[in-house]
This record gives sequence, C-alpha cells and structure tokens, in this order.
Amino acid sequence: MDEILEILEKDGRASVEDIAKMLRKKPQDVKNAIKKYEKEGAILKYKAVINKDLIKDSESEIRALIEVNIVPQKDLGFEKIAERIYSFPEVTSCYLISGTYDLLVVVEGKNLHTVSNFVAEKLSCLENVRGTATHFLLKKYKEDGVILKQKPENKRIAISY
Repeated sequence: MDEILEILEKDGRASVEDIAKMLRKKPQDVKNAIKKYEKEGAILKYKAVINKDLIKDSESEIRALIEVNIVPQKDLGFEKIAERIYSFPEVTSCYLISGTYDLLVVVEGKNLHTVSNFVAEKLSCLENVRGTATHFLLKKYKEDGVILKQKPENKRIAISY
C-alpha cells in the first residue's frame, strides 16, 4: 500500500504538511495524491473512533454480529442477496466469509429488541436466507486498531499518621 494511504489509515487527521514532512515530499504532491485517491474511491471516508462508554449523554447502542447462511443465486452467486442485506439501514458492514456461514453482517440498533426484530422480520424472512446465528457484542476492548481501555480510577485510600 502507498505510504500516504498507510499514514491516513492510522491517522485520518494527519495534515498534508505533516505527511509531506514524514515522507520528504512536496505538500502539493501529497495533496494531489490524496485528491486522486479520493476521486478513484481508494479513500472512501474519514472517521473518528469514539469510545461511547465515556460519553455521558450518548445513547448506548447494541451491536450484533450475524452469521448468515444463504442459497446463492444462479449466475449471480452471493452478490444479489448481499446487496439486498447491506441496503438495510441497520446494517453497518457486510462481509462474504469462509466457513460454515456465508455472510457476516454487522448490525446496530437502539436496543436488543430492535436488533432482534431486524433479524426476525427483515433478515430471516428473505427468500435466499437459510439460517442465521446472532452474536451480541457485550464489551469492546479494541476497535479499528484503537484500544478502548478506560483509565482506572485511583482507589487507593489516603493514610495519614
């Protein structure tokens, strides 16, 4: 992978000037390369990784990993059914995987009930879906390469003599 892309993948906030210094390139060359990657679709999005557990006003969302067993369509394989599944607004990611199941679908909802309803009323009833296995995420330790470790509280008791 290109060095510019590697830097941006690790830190999407890296400035053109900082990248140019790191790579000993002209800022204009770096800027042109980034624009080219954006235009070609190599760079799809810049995003922040947020630890929602530390935000007091944040509505907690439930995330689930759903393994989906499907019957591939003749001449289309998994593409058409995958497209149908990833078009649902609840779906944040969709992957073709090897193993017992065919697709791994990542879903987010406001609570357990909304995710369960999605599986029961939208996903499982699709014509080519043979079965599902839903795994609810209980705790995040690391996301997008970032460790989400909370700072431990200092629980030592002050002792004075």
